[in-house]
Amino acid sequence: MRKEDKSTVIEQIAATLGEYSHFYLTEAAALDAEKTSALRRACFKQEIKLVVVKNALLHKAMESLDTDYSPLYDCLKGSTAIMFSNTGNAPAKLIKEFRKSTSDLLNFKAAYVEESFYVGADQLDALVAIKSKNELIADVIALLQSPAKNVVSALQSGGSKLHGVLQTLSER
Repeated sequence: MRKEDKSTVIEQIAATLGEYSHFYLTEAAALDAEKTSALRRACFKQEIKLVVVKNALLHKAMESLDTDYSPLYDCLKGSTAIMFSNTGNAPAKLIKEFRKSTSDLLNFKAAYVEESFYVGADQLDALVAIKSKNELIADVIALLQSPAKNVVSALQSGGSKLHGVLQTLSER
């Protein structure tokens, strides 16, 4: 590959890293063509961008950005595929489901999620448990609605009790 081509690829990788807020580093070299196609289809359905890159070019692209990605540099060995997503836990869930069906042929290396680094296969369960932005918003709304619902139901039940007492008194 010529030097000009390498610099173009590095710029494209850097632009993609800046475009997405979360990314996962995986190793998918052990997958055959059929399983790789299935992985790509699953990624497409969940709006995850899957890109296979050369480690040296990815390293240079990471160095060219403002964020310090140095904890991930040790993971750039062997074959590397990057899963880009705007939902923090979507790739982790996909990897976990895919590993069940392919008998652990898709290896998780590391991830950059919510401005934190997760390195090692043992971090996959922690990443699955991370809630997405929409899930957190739904939780906050549910918590905010709960006291209001309690007050409304208490007022409604109190009103019916008071109405019952008044009606009983009027009948006597």
